[in-house]
Amino acid sequence: MTQWSDVSTRATSRLPNPVAAPEFYDGVAVKRGVAWIVDTIVITLLTILAGVLTLTIGFFLWPLFFLGIGFLYRIATIAGGSATWGMRLMGVELRGHDGERFDLAQSIAHVGGYYASVVTVVPWFLSIATIAATPRRQSLTDFVLGSAAINRPG
Repeated sequence: MTQWSDVSTRATSRLPNPVAAPEFYDGVAVKRGVAWIVDTIVITLLTILAGVLTLTIGFFLWPLFFLGIGFLYRIATIAGGSATWGMRLMGVELRGHDGERFDLAQSIAHVGGYYASVVTVVPWFLSIATIAATPRRQSLTDFVLGSAAINRPG
């Protein structure tokens, strides 16, 4: 039987305890990586579609379109189910410090933190390292928000 954390690294966290319920975090680091690749492919396809629909203006403004579409895609999918399409495919979802699914405000904060982390190489690699090395597989943004990606329950 799995149990949610009553003893954790943060006194107020209601996330599953990685010692008492390790199944919530098993394979999450790899699943997050694969989900990121899937999401990047989806965002690329949506950006190509936007380029066609804007009669090629989107191709001339590729970086801006890619960033904007990616930002909206991530917020919409995370707010709508606490996971991007890639995360859903991999059976992973984000949970807040309270153990609940993300709402719109948390989604915006998480995506904003993600974009802040990937702007330069050092925070991006630090985020990858923390996902690989911490018991809850938390990125830098997850540490700041007190959130974590877990295997989807049930």
